[in-house]
Amino acid sequence: MFLKILMMVLFFGVTVYIGFATRKSTGNVDGFVLGGRKVGPWLSAFAYGTSYFSAVVFIGYAGQFGWKYGMAALWIGLGNAFIGSMLAWYVLGARTRAMTHHLGAQTMPEFFGARFNSSALRIAAAMIIFIFLIPYTASVYNGLSRLFFMAFAIPYEWAIIGMAVLTCIYVVLGGYMATAVNDFVQGCIMLVGIVAVIVAVLLGHGGFSEAVVALSQIPNDPAGAAGAAGTAGMSGAFTSLFGPDLVNLLGVVILTSLGTWGLPQMISKFYAIKSTSVIKRGAIISTLFALVVAGGSYFLGGFGRLVAADVPLTPAGSPVYDAVVPTLLSNMPDLLIGLTVVLVLSASMSTLSSLVLTSSSTLTLDFIKGTVARKMTEKSQLLSIRVLIVVFVVISAVIALVQYNSSVTFIAQLMSISWGVLAGSFLAPFLYGLYWKRVTKGAVWACFVWAVGLVCSNMVFGFIASPINAGALAMVGGLIIVPLVSLITPKPDAEKTDRLFAESYVSLHDNPLDNPTDS
Repeated sequence: MFLKILMMVLFFGVTVYIGFATRKSTGNVDGFVLGGRKVGPWLSAFAYGTSYFSAVVFIGYAGQFGWKYGMAALWIGLGNAFIGSMLAWYVLGARTRAMTHHLGAQTMPEFFGARFNSSALRIAAAMIIFIFLIPYTASVYNGLSRLFFMAFAIPYEWAIIGMAVLTCIYVVLGGYMATAVNDFVQGCIMLVGIVAVIVAVLLGHGGFSEAVVALSQIPNDPAGAAGAAGTAGMSGAFTSLFGPDLVNLLGVVILTSLGTWGLPQMISKFYAIKSTSVIKRGAIISTLFALVVAGGSYFLGGFGRLVAADVPLTPAGSPVYDAVVPTLLSNMPDLLIGLTVVLVLSASMSTLSSLVLTSSSTLTLDFIKGTVARKMTEKSQLLSIRVLIVVFVVISAVIALVQYNSSVTFIAQLMSISWGVLAGSFLAPFLYGLYWKRVTKGAVWACFVWAVGLVCSNMVFGFIASPINAGALAMVGGLIIVPLVSLITPKPDAEKTDRLFAESYVSLHDNPLDNPTDS
């Protein structure tokens, strides 16, 4: 217990110190929100990766999909690394940095407003972010509950309060740079922790070969709850190449991998990069980080059924998926349990800080400024962002507590709804808007209506059984809707778009601030 408490105290101390040390970068809005657009590849890549992977992945998704798909869940981690990280950096990174810098956009709604010359689009995008980032923010807390109780016998409520207070302190103090530097530290903890935990769990089950043999002897669910027809009751499904249910596995890969291309808290990392020439380095670092963290998480979750006898069940008789990974870890040495708690806390706080900074800056810059308060000074904008950070943390903590005691029991359910709406609304307009001059304002509106309408109506009527598949459909549908609607609606001003693309393209090759030795 002493070692576990000491690790927590050291972690808290370093986190707060970084907040104080980086507060000098918060003198203006651009510095507070984007670190002055001077962040190097290492900090940017770790900020991207740690915002991507939180307790939602390590506890919620790894537990649920490891249980359902066995070792085939590793495909989700590979998709996260190569589609959600590597391709995202190469396809979006340079053009996002160049065009947002040229437009002076600090948030995704600002990009839509400037790119399509529409203040209404900017406000609509801000409202979507404000409403649908909150469920995801609340879900970030939930992975901590069982781990904290297992390690410290601390009630879930206290774990939430501690995490919320600590996140508020360093984000309010240091803004984006505090989150970026803390993300780097927390990312290093995640890398070491994931490797140590996997080794410990496999050794606890006789080694890799013995664990795979034991997993191969477990029959698929007789009712087909975890798999496709034709594999029910069959042994070996959980060690097969594509698992017992390829179709639903593909839906998870699409949502969790392609979804990052439209999430504002992820895309903002490209805004802050100091120059486009560091994109290649950032892409490599980010991909390797994702391979270890996401690949390791889903690989670990794939062995969840080895402890099936100890996993608690819901009243309906299905496993409590959020308890699968904690149960796998429960017999590890105290030192490793302490490291695991710090690992999950690191993953959660890095994501939480990114989410609340995105929400507060979006609401201030894209809704309050210019609408509610038409003439906001720089000082007023900074104050508003800081106050809203606290407000968002409190709201998400309250929702997390209510959700913990309600019928919504799985982390994945909250996250998939949020990701489905956000990525479904923004992915296609943002991607096409970076590369295609012909995208119209009407096409962006159509995509917004499609994604919000599909995911929200599915929440009410449930015509698509899995909210994850609904989110994946929203994204894929948007990629079809935007070009089709663009071709049948009036063309945008050719002179303006030609000038925008020409000037942005020039800035792709203009890197006066680049210094290969910068971090």
